[in-house]
Amino acid sequence: MEWRKYICSDFKIMMGKPVIAGTRIPVELILEKLSAGETIEQIIEAHPRITRDSILAAIAFAAENLRADVIYPVLETA
Repeated sequence: MEWRKYICSDFKIMMGKPVIAGTRIPVELILEKLSAGETIEQIIEAHPRITRDSILAAIAFAAENLRADVIYPVLETA
């Protein structure tokens, strides 16, 4: 999925957070909704200005940006 035509970042919009192009809907919100169990259809119903492709682009954007050579420590829970 080529996310670059669906995701943009501009400091004047949401203080530079990556958003769905043409909206103020942050990629972060899309990921939170998906991780909470919302379906793509439910997200589109709540935010009719976005599309299935823009949601898939948000996922692709996150995946590509987490692929960097950075170690993310995870605290173990008992």
